Amino acid sequence: MEVTHVIRGDDHLTNAFRQTQIYKLMGWDMPEFAHIPLIHGADGAKMSKRHGALGVDSYRNAGFLPEAVCNYLLRLGWSHGDDEIISSQQAVEWFGLASIGRAAARFDLDKLTSLNGNYIRASEDKRLVDLVMPLIREKLDGKMAIETESRLLRGMPGLKDRAKTLLELSENAEIYAMLRPLPLDGKATEILDGEGRGHLQKLHEILSELDDWTDDSIQDQTKAYADSVDIKLGKAAQPLRAGLTGRTVSPSIFEVMEILGRDETLARLEDVLIGPK
Repeated sequence: MEVTHVIRGDDHLTNAFRQTQIYKLMGWDMPEFAHIPLIHGADGAKMSKRHGALGVDSYRNAGFLPEAVCNYLLRLGWSHGDDEIISSQQAVEWFGLASIGRAAARFDLDKLTSLNGNYIRASEDKRLVDLVMPLIREKLDGKMAIETESRLLRGMPGLKDRAKTLLELSENAEIYAMLRPLPLDGKATEILDGEGRGHLQKLHEILSELDDWTDDSIQDQTKAYADSVDIKLGKAAQPLRAGLTGRTVSPSIFEVMEILGRDETLARLEDVLIGPK
C-alpha cells in the first residue's frame, strides 16, 4: 500500500490492534504507527471553540501570520531544546516523532499572540505594508491619503514594535492614512478640552516657525517649550499626540510628525485649534 507511517491522535489508539491484524492477514508491509496526544485548552479541558478551536481562516482573518501559526502548532507537544522560534527549514531538519511529548498539549491563545508579535517584529517592513494596506483601505472605505504607502514604509519600524497581530498593526497605522479632519477619541478629547489646548496653541505657534522639520528638531523645540513653562516633556507631547492622531497612544509623536511632514502636521493641529478649512 506504500503507506510508511500512520500518525494520528491518541483517541485512535484502540483502533490500532484491529488495523494491524488486517495488515498481517493481507500480507502488507506494516507501517509505523504513532499516536500523539490531543490538544487541550489552556485550562486542561478538551479543546473546543471556547478555547480557540477555529479554522485556519479564522486565525488569518484575526491577523495571525501563517508562519507564526505553523511555529506554534509545531511546538505543541514537540520541542527542540529551548528553541521557541523555529523556521520551516529548521522544522524539516529537526522534527522527529521520538521528541513528541506524552502529555496532552495545551493551546494558549495568549502564547500564540505573543509569538505572532515576534514574527511581526522580525518581518520586512515592505511585506507588512503590503499586508496592512488592504485592511486599512477596507476600514477607511477607501478614503486614504495618497501618501499612505510611503508614510507606512517610513513608519513601520515604530509601528510593528507595538503590534501583536496584523489587525492591531493596521489599526495603529491608520494615523498615517486618515484624511483630515481626524476624529478624536474620548481620551484625546479630554486632553484637548483642558490645559492641553493651551499648550497645543503655543506649540503650534513655535512649530510654525520651524524649517528644519526632523524628529530631533521637533523634539528639541517641544522640550524647550516644556522647560519654559516648567512641565515635563511628556505633558507637552501628549496634546500633540491627541491632536495629530486623535488618540493617546502612538509611536514617538516626534517621529510621527516628521513622517507626516510639516504641512500635514500643522494642518492637523489647525483643525483642532480653529476647525477644518
